Amino acid sequence: MKLKKIKLRASNVVLRASRKNTTFTSMKKAERYETILNFFRQHMPVAETELQYTNPYELLVAVILSAQCTDKRVNIVTKPLFERFPDVRSLAAASPEEIYEYIKSISYPNNKAKHLAGMANMLLNDFNGEVPSQETDLIKLPGVGRKTANVISSVVFEKAAMAVDTHVFRVSKRLGLVPMTAKTPLAVEKELIKYIPEKDVHIAHHWLILHGRYVCMARNPQCPTCGLAFICPSYNNPKRWEESKMVK
Repeated sequence: MKLKKIKLRASNVVLRASRKNTTFTSMKKAERYETILNFFRQHMPVAETELQYTNPYELLVAVILSAQCTDKRVNIVTKPLFERFPDVRSLAAASPEEIYEYIKSISYPNNKAKHLAGMANMLLNDFNGEVPSQETDLIKLPGVGRKTANVISSVVFEKAAMAVDTHVFRVSKRLGLVPMTAKTPLAVEKELIKYIPEKDVHIAHHWLILHGRYVCMARNPQCPTCGLAFICPSYNNPKRWEESKMVK
């Protein structure tokens, strides 16, 4: 499988406003989903992870490191990390203490160093050094939860898996794709999977993340320049902005 390197940059995802007469109150849920998905299909036809990687092993490491940390910081750290540990076997041979020295600027470096060492050893011992394709196998790996498993399933194996991070959680609720009563990532995931066509699930994950990262930010969403403002129930609504955030 040939994996693509990132192509998307911030300048590609600053979405400009396009006002229409349609209001969010007049739309049924299926219509809302189709309108929003069509918007992204048109304005963001290429949407990929901003984590830098060249193979499944590197992506798995990067996603583990990205928990509660920015992709920008992870990309800074993984460059020398992958030079020192270019494959599963070399990472498995390292101690958590050695790994820590390469990732100490990342959030929770002690725990993540232990996770990486344990993950590499399990891959080597239980999966012949290969990243497994099944979610049930992925979540057995140290440092891998449902969200990370869904990212790997979607990005590497192109499965219809929806990873719900803080951006997906927030944006899907602000846009009215998911009810405000959905309080957990799993509840949000199930709602999105229910309405997004299977063929679009893997890219929809990136659409929501990038929209949340560059337009619908947590503190200061760019409502006046958002092309989805015309159907957004959270447009210029600070109360909904706060209610949509993931409680950690």
